[in-house]
Amino acid sequence: MSISLKKKKQLTDRMEALKVYEKDLEEKFVRSGGKGGQKVNKSSTCVYLKHVPTGIEVKCQVERGQALNRFLARRILVDRIDEKIKGRESAIRQKIEKIRRQKRRRSRKAKEKMLRDKKIQGEKKILRRKVDIDK
Repeated sequence: MSISLKKKKQLTDRMEALKVYEKDLEEKFVRSGGKGGQKVNKSSTCVYLKHVPTGIEVKCQVERGQALNRFLARRILVDRIDEKIKGRESAIRQKIEKIRRQKRRRSRKAKEKMLRDKKIQGEKKILRRKVDIDK
């Protein structure tokens, strides 16, 4: 499976924006394990990347092909570098914070308000019902 030129361009643009250069990357190919059968066990499709200036290491063996794993490893590396540089502002951090807010328990006052609003909505629905004249 090939990577589209658009996706490659987006990745190279992101790498340039974060000042991540190919010369700073240390790349190794290792034999993968797990799903994929004999093909995976015999060929070195797992990609190990290390960004020397930051010391961030990434290992990717998601796909069966080496080319796709190289692309995915670079994308993961750029995401981690972005998170390290931007900290709280990064997209990954924002997603995590959003999920944390959604899972947080509501206060007693907020819960009471929500239940009151639900009750009012239920009463409105009852009033919208058709009236049965036969009874």
